[in-house]
Amino acid sequence: MSATGSADQQQDATPRGITEIAVQGFKSLYDEQRIAVRPLTILAGANNSGKSSIMQPLLMMKQTLEATYDPGPLKLDGPNVHFTSAEQFLSWRRSDRGIPIEFDGAKFTVSLTVRDNELQGEEWMKSSFQYQQGRGIDVFQIHTSGWPNFPLRPGMEMNAEEISDDIRQSVPQDIAFFIGGGEEITEIKTFRDRCFLGIELFSRLSFESTRPSSPFQRCLGMLFIHLPALRDNPRTYKSAGSDFQSRLQYEGRFEHYIASIIESWQGTRVSRLEKLGQALESLGLTWKVEARRLNDVEIELLAALLPERQHGKRAELVNIADMGVGVSQVLPALVALLTAIPGQLVYLEHPERDLHPRAQVALAKLLADAARRGVRVVVETHSSLLLLGVQTLVAEGKLPPDLVALHWFERGENGATTVTSADLDEAGAFGDWPEDFADIDLKWQSRYLDAAELVLWKQARAGK
Repeated sequence: MSATGSADQQQDATPRGITEIAVQGFKSLYDEQRIAVRPLTILAGANNSGKSSIMQPLLMMKQTLEATYDPGPLKLDGPNVHFTSAEQFLSWRRSDRGIPIEFDGAKFTVSLTVRDNELQGEEWMKSSFQYQQGRGIDVFQIHTSGWPNFPLRPGMEMNAEEISDDIRQSVPQDIAFFIGGGEEITEIKTFRDRCFLGIELFSRLSFESTRPSSPFQRCLGMLFIHLPALRDNPRTYKSAGSDFQSRLQYEGRFEHYIASIIESWQGTRVSRLEKLGQALESLGLTWKVEARRLNDVEIELLAALLPERQHGKRAELVNIADMGVGVSQVLPALVALLTAIPGQLVYLEHPERDLHPRAQVALAKLLADAARRGVRVVVETHSSLLLLGVQTLVAEGKLPPDLVALHWFERGENGATTVTSADLDEAGAFGDWPEDFADIDLKWQSRYLDAAELVLWKQARAGK
């Protein structure tokens, strides 16, 4: 499955992104829950219903790959998610856990297995990934296609006599290519690379070893922008350098990069800076943002005080910390949407935070613009107005319904999360979710009207 949008064809080498995620045995996701990841994917539901849980396993692997040191098989406490023990996120209800992931047509299966002691020999699973909890957690990848068809474990070595013809024939073409196509594999060794189990191949002819990297490892490490729900509102931002833009990699939390990105747009990419101003103006917040470098390590972000451009008048700029909180909260989300390339996954937790209802509806168009470019935008939200804005764009023919996926998270009496998914039709309708936003609005409007009518009736009887 590929991302949608003409921008996908800009570069043949551009990864097309994650298209499906399923998780089981993680926090309240006791049983496997699966979501499609489309260019615009909306995660909705009540508080503590499991919306974040379906993304957190990927975030843990992201922060493990991005650590400046080797944190071991899995970094639990980092900039993206914070745990101090595996017991805080592994579901007590199940002993086997899995995270099937699909991207760019390739399917992966992440299996989490909890045991009381260490795994031994043949107990290692043959699937693409292995999680183990005994004296800690290990996360290992073997290969997307499930190769090879025999158990592997860290530190395992096989020489020429131990490698059968079946094993040699099972080597996929993409790995065989790395060793020269027709060269005979004489030795196989496994090694741990952060949270992945790597395979080192040795050739008799070249006497060289090859460590082919995983496409999923590259995709997860480079093509994942994360903006958490709790965002800072600083008066000055730390400089993030410039090399991250050429690598398309934004390690940790994205809001730390926005000042440096805006500063770079002032020099060479004015069109993006203009689009940022237009986006903010459409939300009724401001029409101009500017980065001002204070010294070698600090950058100040300034914004026009008035929400709309005043022709013939010079803009009065103030520090964004002195404006409404909504500006500093939504600005990182807008920069992320404009920065992301086709196929890149942008995970936004509550982008509508501190926005006026009118701005929440307008935000839907900005999300849709990124989705049409082929960016994969995953939005966790509590805003019925944001969802209504998406539905309206579909009904108006401005957003193809097949670009949108809606997922509602709900916890049952036993604490387990279930996910109900829905597709929009051409009219923007999606049917009834377990607990529809509109039903809640109507219920409380009706309750208020009943209460107000009772007050008026009592006043009339009292002769007021």
